[in-house]
Amino acid sequence: MTKAAEAVRISMWSGPRNISTAMMRSFSSRPECRVVDEPFYAYYLSKTGLLHPMREEVIASQPIDWRIVANDLNAPLPEGKSLYIKHMTQHMLDEVDLGIFCAHRNVFLIRDPKRVIASYAAKWDRISTDDIGIKRQTEIFEEIRKLTGSPVPVVEAEDILKNPEATLKKLCVALDIEWRAEMLGWPKGRHPEDGIWSDHWYASVEASTGFSPYEEREITLSPEQTELLEEQIPYYEELRHYKI
Repeated sequence: MTKAAEAVRISMWSGPRNISTAMMRSFSSRPECRVVDEPFYAYYLSKTGLLHPMREEVIASQPIDWRIVANDLNAPLPEGKSLYIKHMTQHMLDEVDLGIFCAHRNVFLIRDPKRVIASYAAKWDRISTDDIGIKRQTEIFEEIRKLTGSPVPVVEAEDILKNPEATLKKLCVALDIEWRAEMLGWPKGRHPEDGIWSDHWYASVEASTGFSPYEEREITLSPEQTELLEEQIPYYEELRHYKI
């Protein structure tokens, strides 16, 4: 609950394979908070024609008009309640008016792109700059800053995994919400707010009850993946400059 106990919308902007679902779990553990899982995914698939896993099921599960999605996200909230929205930055095509998020408390979740590429490639063989979303994340970050005229916090996945409590406390300060210890854990298994695509993507988080300990592990990328990594590094470093 916020200091003034007002209704709050938090938009968390991330690329894929970036502990974004674990963060959604964390915020869903706050008693005042309702979470929404990738609400623009069906719109994105419908508009781009991309053949993602479970494409037809995803499209059937959500509105495909981004304006309807935006209206739903900005509908009135009960007093003292909050809404946490897990966004994938690649879902925000150019036609989406980012002004709809001006009244949200926006935050950007980043992760070492080498880890992102390795994790994504293990789930799907098609991978590009657009799929990873880091370039688009940087564009959205700059646009949100211009639209709001306010600093926008950035948080790094590795910092959360290395020290969840300390980093989440810093994040709560940046978002001007009260720290809740419940954010460190959640019930195992599927959660009712999970998108229908959880069957393909969420096995690890469904087995978890909290943030997984950070592990230093050696990652080997193919030559094509290494070239892709080099394209992402400038965007990652730009956002990393602003992290809390």
